[in-house]
Amino acid sequence: MTHRSLLCFGMGFSGRVLATRLLAEGWTVHGTSRSAEGCAALAALGVTPWQFDGTTPLSPQAFDGVTHVLSSVPPGSPRSLDDDSDPVLTVHRDDLLACGAAWIGYLSTTGVYGDHQGGWVDEQTPVAPNLSRSARRDRAERDWQALTPAAHIFRLAGIYGPGRNALDQVRRGGARCIIKENQWFGRIHVEDIATVVQASIARPRSGAIYNVCDDQPTPPEEPLRYAAALLGMDPPPDVPFDQAELSPMARSFYADSRRVRNDLIKQELEVQLRYPTYREGLQALLSQG
Repeated sequence: MTHRSLLCFGMGFSGRVLATRLLAEGWTVHGTSRSAEGCAALAALGVTPWQFDGTTPLSPQAFDGVTHVLSSVPPGSPRSLDDDSDPVLTVHRDDLLACGAAWIGYLSTTGVYGDHQGGWVDEQTPVAPNLSRSARRDRAERDWQALTPAAHIFRLAGIYGPGRNALDQVRRGGARCIIKENQWFGRIHVEDIATVVQASIARPRSGAIYNVCDDQPTPPEEPLRYAAALLGMDPPPDVPFDQAELSPMARSFYADSRRVRNDLIKQELEVQLRYPTYREGLQALLSQG
């Protein structure tokens, strides 16, 4: 079997699911974390850990034998938010070019499309970010694409999965249904992210961009109400958006409204989502405890 080795910058929620799958297939997997505790957690999974703070370069050994690279590190992090640069590219541009990886992936966000007032977008829709963090992602996408033809861009909707979902929000108490007219959110189960990335690795296409979301964008209150019904609990109270006490970050998520099409991952990568809507995803999470 041909040796396959992944180096994942920022191996967090999504990266760990992918790593578990690849390790089971015989891959060598390296991953970075900002903390010693994070590195210990990666080692427990069987991943070779490297501590990366966005400023200090990794040892050249981290790139030895690497055939695939994935980054989920956001631009400007952990630097000052005034710094728009992608830390992985800033610190390791030459190493990424020298390692000659056959496939490079960058996890971005559907936020780069900006606000479409509930309208549909796909990969052919021009990006028009209206939030500063989405504008940084747009620049990072272009920087990765300019680095090498091996780059693949994945625009992720809101990620949910074990420990990060509407069931947990309802169980904790204090959840609210924020009601804003014509507000649409997209989401994707963390397992389906791994499925899409694996499919791209199997079918690489130079310069590819994929929307990674499920089949059913919804108003934000729908999954919360469904989660409460699954749990046999009263639905969280409705709160009009203009009366809701939200942090600036939470409020910013309501600045954009769009519905994102995912046809390309099905047609080109032949992906079959395990969780095509939040219903299947939440049902499975409930059954998993």
